[in-house]
Amino acid sequence: MIGRLRLAVVQCSSMAADVQANLARLAETVHAAAVHGAQLVVFPEMYVTGYNISEWDIRDLAESPEGPAMQFIRQTACDAGVHICVGYPERAADGQIYNSALVCDPQGRVVLNYRKSHLFGDAEKKVFGRPGPQLPVVMIRGVSVGVLICYDVEFPENVRALAMARADVIVVPTANMEPYRAVCETVVPARAYENQLYVAYANYCGDRDGLAYCGGSSIINPDGTALAHAADGPELLLADVDRAAIDRSRSGHCFLEDRVARAISP
Repeated sequence: MIGRLRLAVVQCSSMAADVQANLARLAETVHAAAVHGAQLVVFPEMYVTGYNISEWDIRDLAESPEGPAMQFIRQTACDAGVHICVGYPERAADGQIYNSALVCDPQGRVVLNYRKSHLFGDAEKKVFGRPGPQLPVVMIRGVSVGVLICYDVEFPENVRALAMARADVIVVPTANMEPYRAVCETVVPARAYENQLYVAYANYCGDRDGLAYCGGSSIINPDGTALAHAADGPELLLADVDRAAIDRSRSGHCFLEDRVARAISP
């Protein structure tokens, strides 16, 4: 049905610098999600290589959207007949490396490639480039899908920009760890509520490579309530997002229309 999209959000762990193991699990998970009718499957930040890996592993394993791991993922999308959103270290044509998320369609085409704009901590800033302006939105089955990565969603301006670009759902591959559980529990629902759109947040879980990931992945309604919410362990969340629900949310009042620029003087 046009204007409706079944989302699958994958909460899992990732094997550090073991691309083949991560790809094997991705294929298995995507096919399982497709059996449940998923049309877009979202994996965490840097899933292909693992998040908390060394600078040298990142530089060694980074690849373009045409690289072998990405080709495998694109073929998996074809085989399962779904869209896939997955985080990976991207090597650009000029050699610069970005913390990126790729979206491919059921024909294996790359329909969006987003580069993380807000880098978290010294380790990310040391190895990843900061991209120029982006407006990462793609239409999937009549639903406008925007992409942010982890720390990006903690800045309200990012989500508002996508809302102003008429995004219906924002998917957020992430690697959120303790002690930042408030992002899962408070910030993500607030971003959905204040922009009256869906937010799908795909996080890691478990202790891995020195980090304690806090889980808490979710698919949040335009009213800030959870359609689906994960606890601390591995989980596959499934929920339908409906463009009509956004219209209903905005019918009584619409934050985007009611906002007044510079309503308070500095």
